[in-house]
Amino acid sequence: MPLASRRPALASDRVDNHSVSEHSFDLVADVSSADPAAIEPVLRRLVDGEVTPTAGGFHVVGTLSGESAQDLNRLLLSALRRVERRTRLRAAWTGSGVTERFFDYVPKGRRDVIS
Repeated sequence: MPLASRRPALASDRVDNHSVSEHSFDLVADVSSADPAAIEPVLRRLVDGEVTPTAGGFHVVGTLSGESAQDLNRLLLSALRRVERRTRLRAAWTGSGVTERFFDYVPKGRRDVIS
């Protein structure tokens, strides 16, 4: 097709990549850190739920919303490691009937939730 005969692009021709739906995920996690006091404010700001101190960090039970469990896990761990590099996250994310487990950034398993 010659260039002169192409019609101009219309707004309706564009794909909207920003309309990705968010899902709610329940989080149960253990966070350990070399400096728990430094990461506590970040945890409390990001997680809507309980943040309970433990010997080497925190036990977290809460809810977050996002596109996927993996994205939320990455977001949470990256935010914590910006404050303290030596931070570990062992997390189980449950949403849409599936629980996904992670150790730091690495997926460790996926299981359907039995009601």
